[in-house]
Amino acid sequence: MALIMNEKIKASEVQLLDLDGNSLGEMATKEALKLANEKVADLVCTNIMQSPPLCQLVARGKAKSVLKQGDQAPKKSKEIRLTPNIEQHDYDTKLNQCEKLLSSGHPVDLVIKLSGKQGELAKKLLQQIIDDLKAIGKPATGIQLSGKQAAVTLQPLIK
Repeated sequence: MALIMNEKIKASEVQLLDLDGNSLGEMATKEALKLANEKVADLVCTNIMQSPPLCQLVARGKAKSVLKQGDQAPKKSKEIRLTPNIEQHDYDTKLNQCEKLLSSGHPVDLVIKLSGKQGELAKKLLQQIIDDLKAIGKPATGIQLSGKQAAVTLQPLIK
């Protein structure tokens, strides 16, 4: 997203926030620019979709870093698929994958594909994984059994 700042703001009025983020209300753009020059700051438009547009006073030269802080999106959820009848080595491998993903900040969806009457076995397996990973992740949802799969989502613990 390109920065719209100072004289590039075309609106006649803006909704203004000061350097600390406190609202200064609506004012003419020329008045806001004058205030920005007095405080040795830049006038940065943060939301052009609003009428009047939301602008903030930002310390000179810091506008790009403020924009980058707002762009941090939440990490994507990763899916780990299992079967109810899993060997110990395979279980350990999946557990290590979950640990890596959770420690890097990604939520993990554990999904077990079911066939027949394996629901209780799948529930036990998911509970065992939750217990093994409780040091680095916590369940965001309960264990969900639905038709042909059992699933649970683990969120990383905030450090």
